[in-house]
Order: sequence, then structure tokens, then C-alpha cells
Amino acid sequence: MRVLLVEDDDRVAGALVPALVRRGLTMQRLPSGAGVLDRVHDVDVILLDLGLPDVDGVVLCRQIRAVSDVAVIVVSARGEVNDRVHGLRAGADDYLVKPYDVEELLARVEAVRRRRGERAAPAVPVVEVGDVRIDLARHEVLVAGEPIALSRKEFQVLALVAAAGGAVCSREQVLNEVWGHRGAAESRSLDVHVATLRTKLGRPALIETVRGVGYRLGSGRD
Repeated sequence: MRVLLVEDDDRVAGALVPALVRRGLTMQRLPSGAGVLDRVHDVDVILLDLGLPDVDGVVLCRQIRAVSDVAVIVVSARGEVNDRVHGLRAGADDYLVKPYDVEELLARVEAVRRRRGERAAPAVPVVEVGDVRIDLARHEVLVAGEPIALSRKEFQVLALVAAAGGAVCSREQVLNEVWGHRGAAESRSLDVHVATLRTKLGRPALIETVRGVGYRLGSGRD
């Protein structure tokens, strides 16, 4: 399923995009309303924030609806009844108030597609970098055609970085998603898991360290 996220907050987008990619969605993201109308015919669902820097999201929702019947789900911090009413009357199919759970968002995306008579059956992607093949659905990693045995957390760390597609995954994000919380012990454990991954894969450059920030997917070539 092809999803366009219209969200100006880089931190929100940085956490949400890889989380939805890991769940099988093909993601695009725009930080403002510019360019949205050019992409409405290339996506199945638009996740629309209302607080955009260049246009009010309600106005943009009306503009989208004027040119396309694409599914629109408003995802906004504006949670008052009037805000929800305005969003739905502007043409949104659903309205979700921040902060929200990713699984609830995914369920609403699937529900909107079902209501429209469209089958929501996304294919979980396979990430390939050089001779490394990461199958996110099968929890399977191949290097030069040979399977690599990883622990559950090792695979989760690798999948999180791979699903980001080259974007940086912060240490905080990895700790929250893989360990459920962050602390000194978990931070040391993350360092150990990354080092072990590099050794097991035999491709130290596959997981690049962005000093002081986190990790991103590299070329795999030393």
C-alpha cells in the first residue's frame, strides 16, 4: 500500500516512516503542502497533518478532495470536537488525534481501504544492499546467499535501520522500539548488538554510526 505522509515535524516523521515501512507500507513524506496535489494520483492513502507551515491542513484537504478520491486520514494534535468536525467535513475519511499508537493508525488505514472496497494486503519489503538481503516479513537475512542467524533483538535493530532507507535512526528511537525504554544498561546493550551485527554480517559498513545521533544504513562496502 502506498502512503503519503504530509508532516512538517521531522522527529515525528523520522519515527513514523520506518515504523510503517516495517509493517509493509510504501512510504513517501512531504514536510509541507507543496507538491501534495502532484502526488495524489500516485498513492493510496494520505496521512495529513493540519499544522503545516505553508497551508492550513483543512484547506489542503478540500483541495485534495477537489481533484482526487484518494483516502485521507487526518493525523493532528488538534483534538477538539470542532477540529475533528471541520476535518471530516473537508473530506477526510478519518481523523486521529496525536499522540497515537502506530498499530491504531495502521488499523485505521486498513479500515479506510476496506470501506472503499480495496483490499489492504501490503507486501512487506525486502531490503537489498550489495549482497545483503534483509527480508522484513520472514525475519531472514542472507549475505552472499547464505543465511545469517540473528537473535530477535539483533534482527529488530537491523530491520529498524534498514527500513529507514538511509535516514538516520536515533539511539533513542532504536532503544524505545526494540527495548521498550532507554537507560544506561539498554544503551550498552545496543552498542553490543550493533557490534555483534557487524561481525555476524561480515559487513561492518552496512550499519553506519552517526556520531552523537544514531545509526543509518550504509553501502555495506568497506
